[in-house]
Formats: sequence, structure tokens, C-alpha cells
Amino acid sequence: MTQLENEIKDIKAEVLSMWYLVESQMKKARTAMLHFDRDLAREVVLKERRVNAFELKLDRDCENIFALYCPVAVDLRFLLAVLKINNNLERIGDIAEGIAKYIIESLSDFDHASFMETELIRMFDDSISILADTRLAFEKEDTILARSIFKRDEVLDRINANAISKVTECIKSDMNLINDALYVLSIIRKLERVGDQSKNIAEEIIFYIEAKVLKHNEDIN
Repeated sequence: MTQLENEIKDIKAEVLSMWYLVESQMKKARTAMLHFDRDLAREVVLKERRVNAFELKLDRDCENIFALYCPVAVDLRFLLAVLKINNNLERIGDIAEGIAKYIIESLSDFDHASFMETELIRMFDDSISILADTRLAFEKEDTILARSIFKRDEVLDRINANAISKVTECIKSDMNLINDALYVLSIIRKLERVGDQSKNIAEEIIFYIEAKVLKHNEDIN
């Protein structure tokens, strides 16, 4: 194995470590929301620093490889994809932190009936599952799995599109739920962006494996 191949292998391992951390952040944010666990929410906020540190280190490591080895072909595409995936993962980490902050800021537990009415729990579970499957697609270089993300994101888009009417219904049933409903709506908006970031990652996986650029291409299903 050449030195460049070893460097590429190490970069991939770093990306996967960051991915597992971001997935853990999302899962903890979900648990904190369901159980109104402010201590767990604070842990998510504190660990966002580790996500940021991963992003900075991966950027530096990729830049060093560009400078030292001038990679071409698939190695070049891999590194270019990693730079973008790195940014997408950091943004998902920000989303998990943002959800955790809602829990910390809230004065009382959220109304769980609104979780069911808006399909928030399903949305949370699907967004975590989609994130995990993009990781598997990256790890196994599976473009079929990567392409499946585009269709699955449509479920998140649908829940997001229906959110305002569902939240309005919750508020009409009980005006005391206004604050809870607004938090729920904000969380739904953030989870929809997790789907968008995962789609971006899937596009980068396909780019580096197949040398196909899918951005702005609507025929990707």
C-alpha cells in the first residue's frame, strides 16, 4: 500500500468517527426531547465542540494531502467529496445542538400529543436512519444505497410540508400549547434540513465513486 493510500484510509476512518459522533448527537437529542432530559441536552451542546474539532482537523488533513501528493482520479474525487461531506456532517451536528438548546430553554416538558399529531417522532427516527444509511453507503461504497436516500427524504419533506396545519390544529385545541407547538415546529424544520444534508452527502458519495455530478439534476431517483 502506498503512502497516499494509507493517508486516504486514515481520512476515511476519521470521517466515519465523526459520522458516529454526529449520529450519537442526534440520538441523544431525540432521547432528551422524549424524556425532557435537560442534562442529556446539555451534554449534546457540550459535545458539539468535538464535532467542530473533527471538521477542522479533516479540513487540514485533506489540505495536507492535496499539497503533498497532488492526487488525481478517484483519490481526488474522494478528497473533494470528503471536504463537502465534512461540512454537511458539521451542519447536522449544529442541528442536534439546536434541538438540545430548545429542550434546555423550555420551562416544562413538551406536549407529547403534538409529537404524534405532527409525526415528529417518525421524522426524528427517519432522519437518524437516513443519516446512518448514508454512512453505510460511504463505508461500503454503495451507490445503490446512496440513491435510496433521495426517495426516503421525501417522507421528511412531506411531514415538514404538513407541519404548519398540524401545529395550528394543536394550538386551536388548546391555546396553552402555543409555546410547545412552536418548539415542535422548529424541531421539524431542523429535521427537514437533516434530510437535505443527507441528500447532499449521498450526491457526494455517487460523485466520487461514479464520477457523476448530480447537483441540480432532478433526475436522480
